[in-house]
Amino acid sequence: MHELHITLLSAAAATLIAIWLSARCGSVRGKEKIVHGDGGSPLLMRRMRAQANFVEYTPLALILIGLLEMGGLGGWTLGLSALAFLIGRVLHGIGMDSEEVSRPRMIGMVLTLPIMLGWAIAAVLVAFRAV
Repeated sequence: MHELHITLLSAAAATLIAIWLSARCGSVRGKEKIVHGDGGSPLLMRRMRAQANFVEYTPLALILIGLLEMGGLGGWTLGLSALAFLIGRVLHGIGMDSEEVSRPRMIGMVLTLPIMLGWAIAAVLVAFRAV
């Protein structure tokens, strides 16, 4: 059985990022005294979307990372791509604070989507290799 070091480290880092994104929402809620929803706050709405976007992409990413490790594709390439994915998620979260499309947000998505596409292709190749 393959040890899932990259998956474990990625999941731990993702948990810390999720906590950070949640705290950023909580900070606006506290300052603007908003208990439920976005309270009409554009900043809170953007931060909530950044958190939701993270939650939408990250579970699939962690599943792919784990399955690729189990399929024997662990190593530096997977580790570096996982790190780039996580950096992209942080940049996206920071970039969502801007009312305009921002460079961190764009870089975050450029790091996220091609990496996930690469993992998906690699997963298909691993699956066909096993058949």
